[in-house]
Amino acid sequence: MSRLDVVRPEFVEYVPTELEEGVLYISIRYSTTVHKCPCGCGSKITLPINPAQWRLMFDGETVSLWPSVGNWSYPCQSHYWIEQNRIEWAARWSPEKIAQNRTRDRSTRERYLKSRCGSSVAVPNDRGSHRGVLDRIRGLFRR
Repeated sequence: MSRLDVVRPEFVEYVPTELEEGVLYISIRYSTTVHKCPCGCGSKITLPINPAQWRLMFDGETVSLWPSVGNWSYPCQSHYWIEQNRIEWAARWSPEKIAQNRTRDRSTRERYLKSRCGSSVAVPNDRGSHRGVLDRIRGLFRR
C-alpha cells in the first residue's frame, strides 16, 4: 500500500473491527477518531478529541484535525495534518524534537485535566500511546 493523500470521514457510534484504508472514523459519542496510518504501514491510529489533544473541524463536507498527527510510537513515525480531507505530509522529526513535543503535550494534558478535575492528576506517559483511548482513561482511574 502506498502513501495516501486523502481521507474520507465516516461518522460512527462504534469503530468497526476491520478498518478500511483511507477512512477516518469519527465517534462523537466517544470523542475519538480512528484511522489506519496513511503511510501504508497499517497501524491503527486513535486520536482523542478534546481541547488538550486534538480538535476536529467539520464543515458539513470535509474534516480537519489540529494539531498535526505524529505517530512517534510506531516504527513508521509518520507525521501529517488532515486538512479538509487532504493529508498534508510533514518532515520527519529528530528524536530530540519528538521528546520536546512529548514534554509539551504532557504539560498541556496535565493543565487541561487539572482544570477539569480541580486537582492534580497523573497523566500516562507516551510509551503506551498506541493503546486505545478507553484503556488510557481506565488507567487514569486506577491510579
